[in-house]
Formats: sequence, structure tokens, C-alpha cells
Amino acid sequence: MRKNHWAKVLLLTLLLPLAAHADEGMWLPLFVKRLNEADMQKKGLKLTAEEIYNVNNASLKDAVVQLGGFCTGEFVSKQGLLLTNHHCGYDALQTHSTPQNNILQNGFFATTPQEEKTNPGLFVDILVRMEEVTGKVLEGITPGTPEPERIAAVQKRQRELADAAKENGQYVAYVRDMFGGNEYYLFVYQRFGDVRLVGAPPEAVGKFGGDTDNWMWPRHTGDFSMFRVYADKNNKPTAQPQADNVPYVPKKHLPVSLQGVSEGDFAMVFGFPGRTQRFLPAAGLQMTLDQTNPARIKLRDTRLKLWKEDMDQDAALRLKYASKYAGIANYWKYYIGQNEGMKRLKTVEAKQAEENSLMQWIAQDQNRAQQYGEALNTINQAYAGMRQYNLSSQYVQEAAFGTEIVTLAARMMPLYTTLKNSPTDKAAISKAVADLKEPVAEYFKDYSASTDKKVFAALMGLYMQDVPKDQQPDVFQTVQKQYGGSMQKYADYVFSNSFLTSEAKVNAFLANPTLAKLEADPGYKTYQSVYTNYVQNVLPKLQGLQAGLGRANRLYVAALREKNSQKVYSPDANSTIRLSYGTVRPYKGRDAVAYDYKTTAQGILEKEDPTNPEFVVPKKELELLKMKDYGRFADKQGNLPVSFITDNDITGGNSGSPVINGRGELIGIAFDGNWEAMTGDLAYDPELKRCINADIRYVLWCIEKLGGAKSLVDEMTIVNNGPNPGVGPAASASADMSDVEKMKVKTEKDGKTKIKRKKDAAML
Repeated sequence: MRKNHWAKVLLLTLLLPLAAHADEGMWLPLFVKRLNEADMQKKGLKLTAEEIYNVNNASLKDAVVQLGGFCTGEFVSKQGLLLTNHHCGYDALQTHSTPQNNILQNGFFATTPQEEKTNPGLFVDILVRMEEVTGKVLEGITPGTPEPERIAAVQKRQRELADAAKENGQYVAYVRDMFGGNEYYLFVYQRFGDVRLVGAPPEAVGKFGGDTDNWMWPRHTGDFSMFRVYADKNNKPTAQPQADNVPYVPKKHLPVSLQGVSEGDFAMVFGFPGRTQRFLPAAGLQMTLDQTNPARIKLRDTRLKLWKEDMDQDAALRLKYASKYAGIANYWKYYIGQNEGMKRLKTVEAKQAEENSLMQWIAQDQNRAQQYGEALNTINQAYAGMRQYNLSSQYVQEAAFGTEIVTLAARMMPLYTTLKNSPTDKAAISKAVADLKEPVAEYFKDYSASTDKKVFAALMGLYMQDVPKDQQPDVFQTVQKQYGGSMQKYADYVFSNSFLTSEAKVNAFLANPTLAKLEADPGYKTYQSVYTNYVQNVLPKLQGLQAGLGRANRLYVAALREKNSQKVYSPDANSTIRLSYGTVRPYKGRDAVAYDYKTTAQGILEKEDPTNPEFVVPKKELELLKMKDYGRFADKQGNLPVSFITDNDITGGNSGSPVINGRGELIGIAFDGNWEAMTGDLAYDPELKRCINADIRYVLWCIEKLGGAKSLVDEMTIVNNGPNPGVGPAASASADMSDVEKMKVKTEKDGKTKIKRKKDAAML
């Protein structure tokens, strides 16, 4: 392609958003005014773009945080009070629970600062600013630049831009690529390392429905937890919790609306979606369908069943493994749903048709053919080769590292390297040992060697059975020769002889670590064999195949955007801050099955099953619901709203994201997607894709009525900006009344006073 044509293509790509109409998407807030403002206001937004994203003044971006790098949260008070999902706070709840004080099971709300629980290592990131830096990153790079040279230059410039933006450690900063490396953006955050647990409902509320209801609609789950962010006396972040820290005063916190939602209402979700792959080519989709997802499903299913067997027999073990189990189960079911959806919606076939159309368009122009002509061919060849090694990669991740002993062995790698390369450097060895103390203590707090041995035997057995022989680690030859091919016998040997199965034994080793003892340990030897085989025999093959894939993907995405110039593509999610907007909207799941847009507490009573742990309703909640003690949180029909759905575009990482109405008020907390649209990370379906949200009124009801923590609700800015009969003046005045207290309301009719009694003030 001629140089001037390349310049025109780049210019066209950058200008496309100016004239296009926004539809689906997880949008960068930097471009709200240019891309989205008009369309959002047409749908019901009352705010301006500057009220959503503004560098110099407080805006909605300042009320939204990334929690721990894995979830989203939002400020709801001037004292740094933060709302997120129950499953986002699950690990903290489990960590602070004991058999004697099981706050995960029983729920917990701190009504004083002293009761709030610190969480070393947990942090929140608050966006300071973002900036497009494509020109700076790609300066001087042309289509003719050799790919290795391009990669090195781009990575160097990304580091330099991020380092400069950190301002000597004042900020956290990084540069992320978008659209397959066609664009680059700098993100600058403040990181607060003092995040304290404030509360959560009982697990039976926060996880109501369990794995059965997960990824399903209708839902009746109170999926929320509460934290508080602390800062120093100057309102600046600290890296760790400090005794003299005080609640952080955010630049912006969200007012909480009691008005409720109706079908067609505007809804915006602001958060940190993790990862989508909507530009994944057909060959990549096919490999996901045929290999990647089936392997993950099979191996996770095996692990979960073995864990559950032991968890069901031991309450203490259930608490130990609760967080681990929930984390693995969530995406186990996701992969099942994604594969079913890909088949049902013919996702691969649709992508193939798109690619065929693209190839025809490319062939129509000589310049396009020269620039883009080989992209898809290169992609298809790369994936054909990757299919030979993809299974090995998945089994290393899901089978070998699905066992806890191998994971702990991997944590020993820095110490191993130090002992091997610097055996006389006592200071370096001491540091390597010190770095292991806390991880080891945390690891064994939630560990069962007998359970891990079952998982080890099963998963490593599947690894040995399913992966091509020429890609297997040497340890499997040992199993064949010395243990008759029985992974169970090998597991018996490993767990009887490895010091990695006991905290006391590990600490004894760390007190006097030697290279010989570590290399002789059968648990570490297993890890070393798996690791060495992967980095020597599998990873180089994959890296070689992927070498040309980056460039081909970049050209493929550029060609798509140039061809479809009338469409604005949002970049794939990559854990950077995004917003999506849409409306409260029901959907038709399949033939003759239509779903309403909301659920109420009646559904909790209908699902309640004391014989099924997933559908147990706590006694106090059951009593309150049967008495219809909903207070000011009832809707205009006198029901307690629980959840609602919108057509917002979300994915993992959006968990805990605020759902915001047209006035910028909090109406819900996003916590899940629906089963019918599990292909959403690969392809957006506007008719089926739904975002499942906890109604903020149910959240507040759980805090105030069920949890008895009205002071936390009082801390929030509660608003009611609409004619919602469920939250009128009389209802608001009843907030301080006792449960189910009857009210007398005088009405005039024919000159006579009549007294009406109501069981719930919110029915007035």
C-alpha cells in the first residue's frame, strides 16, 4: 500500500466516530460528548457529557471505582461508603469468618467505625484522567515496520508514557491498546489501599439461588456488600490500612433513588468490564467452541464435584473452600452457557459470513488487497497450528494449576531461583523466605490436604489421559513406569512425602531452606516437570504461531472498521473504565417464553425451600416478607422490588457496577447476565442481551429492615424525584416507625372523617 493511502486510512479511522450512530458498546467516557451524548439524551439522559466525565470538576467518573482489580464499586456517601456485589466481597467475608463467628453465613453490618474490618491487600482505583496517546505510541511506525521492531517500540513507549504519568509514584498509570493495537490510551488512577468491610447480608440472601440461578433470569438475589475507603488526614491515599486514617471524602458520590424503575426507563452502567473478544475471528471462535470451553468445563466440573463432596460433610471445610468454590463455579457455568449459545445462535457461522463479505470488499480495491489481503489467511493458518497445542495450554492452567499443591509449589519458584543462582547470598535468601511467610499462612488457612489429594489424582489423571503424549511432562513417564499408570497411587506418594501439604512442614523448611530438599520434594518436582515441559515444548510453539497473529488481527480489525464506516465500534473490554447505556427492558427468551423486567419478594417466597441450601430463606427475612413489612421501600403496588433487567452491555468486571438513571441517581447494582445471551463476550445480541441488577430498594431494605443498620442508610443521600406512589411523603415520614406499625390516615368524604389502616406505610 502506498504511504499516502495508509495515512488516509488512519485519518479515516480516527474520524469515523464523528458521523456515526452509537448502538451496543462499552464506551470510553473520554468520548461521551462526541459519540454518545446525543443518543443518550434521546433515550432519557438528563445530564451533560461533562457531568459524566470531567477532568477538572467532579463528575460521575469520580463516584466509580475499580475494586481489587476484579470488580466495580460506587460511592454512596460523603464518608467513602462503597457499594458493590456480595460475590465481590465474598472473599473478604470468608476471610473474616470463623466457625464461631461466621459472618459469611450470618451476615454482618458495622454500625460503628470500630466494627469495620480491614483487608490488607485490597485496594480501589479511582480514575484521575484518561488520554488518547495513539500518535505518541505509533509515531514513525509504518506498515513496513518489521513486526518485532514495532512490538519493541510500542512496548517501550507504553512504559515511558505510563512512568511519566505516575509522577514519582503519586498515581497508578498504564497504557492499553484498543482495536487490536490500532489505538492506544493512557489511564491514570489514584490507588487507595485501605478498604474496610462494612457489611453484607447473610449468604442465603447475597447468594440466593446459588449455582442453579446463576446466570439466570428471573433472579431474587440480594447480591451486594459494603466497604468503606479510608485515606490519610489530607484525604490522600495510603498503600496499606493505617490506624490514624479517616474515611475518604470522594469528589462525587451517587444519590440513591427510591423512585424505582419502569419499562423503557433510561439506564447507564458505569464500571470496569474485564474482557470481551468481539473481534475474535471465526477460527478463534471455533477453537473456543471445540477445545477451550469443553476442556474448562470438564476439568472444573471434576474439581467442583470433589470439593463439594467434602464440603457437604464438613462445615468447617465448607467455610474454608466457600470462596474458592464460588470463584470456580461462576465461570464453569458461564463456559457451558457460552458454548450452548454459540451453537444456538450460530455465532461461528455469522462470523464466517462477515469474513467472506470482508474478503470480497478487500478484493475490490488494489490498495486494500495489498494492505489487508493476507490478514485472514494468516489468522486461519495460525489457529490451525494453535489447535495442536491449545489443549496442553488449557490443561496446564485448569488441571495442573487446578490442584493447590502445584499452585503452592509455583510460589516457591523465586526461592528456588535464589537458592540455585545465589546459594551464598544470605540476604537474598532471607528476603525470598520472608516474601513467602504471608502467602503460606493465607494458603493454609483455607486448605485441606485430603481434599487436594483427591483433586490432584483426578485432574492430573485427566491431564495424562487427554493431552497428546508428545506434549506431556516427564513426570507422567514416572507415573507409568513406577506406579503402573495409576495417578491415584502417585498422588498417595506425593501427599505422603511432600512438605507442601502442611504449614508446619513448610515453615520448618523455610527456617532452613536448601536447594537439595526443595528439588527432592515430590510436590515441587511435579510442578517443576509440568512447568519445564510447558515452557520448553509447548509455549515456544504457541508463541511462534502467535508471532504473526498480532499483526494479522490488527489489520483485520482495521479493515472491518474501514469497510463498515457507517458503524461506530466500541473497543473490546480490557478492564479499563467504560460506560454502557440502554433501557429497562423485558425480553423473550425463546418460543412462548417471555420474561418481565422486574421481580419482587413474592418470588423469594415462591422459591423458598428449606431442604435445598441454595434456596433457604433466613428466618428473619421470611418473617418480614410474610408480614409484608417493606416500609418505605415498597413499590406503588405495595410489593418489595428485588431485581430488574436492562439491555446494558456488560461483562465480567462490571460486577458491582452502579446502574444509574437519567438524573445520575443510583437505581441498582449490576450483578449478572442472562443465560440466553452467554455469547455476549463474543457477539452482542440486542434482542437477548440483558444486564441483571439488584434493585437498590431491596438493597436498602436488606440493610435497614433485615440488617438493622439504618444508620448506614441514613448516611446516604436518599432522593425521590418522581411521582412514585410507593415513596410519597407519608411513606418517607414512616421511616422511623417500628415494623408493621399501622398508620392512621384521615381522608375527607361527604363531610365525614374516615380512618384507614395500612399494614405498610409504603402502600399509601
